Amino acid sequence: MNFQNDVVWITGGSNGIGKGVALAYAEQGAQVVLADIDEENGRQVVHSLNERGYQASFTYCDVRKVEDLHRLADTSPSPTILINNAGVSRFHSIFDITVDEWDAILETNLRSMFVLSKRIATKWRESKTKGRIINIASTRAFMSEPDSEAYAASKGGIVALTHALAASLSPYHIRVNSISPGWIQTENYDQLREVDHHQHLANRVGTPHDIAKACFYLSEESNDFVTGENIVVDGGMTRKMMYEN
Repeated sequence: MNFQNDVVWITGGSNGIGKGVALAYAEQGAQVVLADIDEENGRQVVHSLNERGYQASFTYCDVRKVEDLHRLADTSPSPTILINNAGVSRFHSIFDITVDEWDAILETNLRSMFVLSKRIATKWRESKTKGRIINIASTRAFMSEPDSEAYAASKGGIVALTHALAASLSPYHIRVNSISPGWIQTENYDQLREVDHHQHLANRVGTPHDIAKACFYLSEESNDFVTGENIVVDGGMTRKMMYEN
């Protein structure tokens, strides 16, 4: 796929999945903008991409702060593709989690996506840009383990927010989809055990590039019949029955 005419914004682009997605789009010719609270790693990623001849820049943004999101939305270059990836994974006992801790997770993982999407979609409506939004959710939207209430609620909310936004923005030819990654190993892949890989029907743990390829599909201009959808990218892990001896 060719994204040479696209500007791709990626929140949470300094590390993990966001970093891998940024690299993948840059390799396909896109201009990428990383927005993150981790300025040191973000600028290192950008420097590495620039050294390889790719177009990349970094903008500091704390997605918990509405004013940071508004400032980000008003920076240049404006995106044609917005990937809402920033998030935190924090598990707390249901008996111990505080309201402030709950709010912090929901503000980071869910509210930030609404605020930034609203601001960018407003600009796209004015400029008649056929923008594309991809929200990174999680298989935790559909399955859980103990002490994950806030995280699961935020990820389930992302899936619901996605199809609601798709409905609201369809008159303006703005497409909105989400991706629910499963186990995506972002570093030390060679240290995984055989049993880790065999938990997946695909017989391997995922990598950030697996998510990037799903992003390519959802953001490619000609795939304009796909909107309001959530794609699970988990190597079949949530479909495999597992037994403990």
